[in-house]
Amino acid sequence: MKLLYQTHSPYARKVLVLAHEVGLAPRLEVVHHETSPTRGNAEVSALNPLGKVPVLVTEDGFALFDSVVICEYLDGLHDGPRMIPEQGTARWQALRLQALAQGLADAGIALRWETERRPAAVRWPPLAEGQAAKLLAGYDFAERSAALDGPPDIGQIALASALDWLAFRGLPDFREGRPRLAKWFEAFRDRPSMRATPLSGETRD
Repeated sequence: MKLLYQTHSPYARKVLVLAHEVGLAPRLEVVHHETSPTRGNAEVSALNPLGKVPVLVTEDGFALFDSVVICEYLDGLHDGPRMIPEQGTARWQALRLQALAQGLADAGIALRWETERRPAAVRWPPLAEGQAAKLLAGYDFAERSAALDGPPDIGQIALASALDWLAFRGLPDFREGRPRLAKWFEAFRDRPSMRATPLSGETRD
């Protein structure tokens, strides 16, 4: 299988971390692609009309996107414990945590547009403030309510990938005043799957 990837994407990294956790990483050919809303990538767009990574090309040539769909596909290819619990409270806790993590990454990207990426003359500070508030509220929710105990699941993988990216980009610190979340993150970041998939590179608009 081929994974169209980006070394500084929290969404793509989530997929690769999951692949390492379930033993599928050796089956993936990982190919870095730069993508941006302002700079098209023809190879990526030929497989995903939205022009975004990650994209997984399966062994029969079928292209899957986005990260949520790819993770569900990969989770069906191994014989170990499922990263997406199949039923019960554990399933909904994991999926809710994944949704929170996706939202944190989305808010972080939007905040960077209003503080770094968009030309200064057209930045809108109230929008930046709103996105930063979403991050802080999300961190607080994770501190209070996230299911962080027990073996890793898709929610934990997504959250660790998002939080590490937020720290990588120097966005509002999730560790300040949140000891439970900080302790969990430091332990999860030391997992082999995280160490094997470090973030690197700069956005190219």
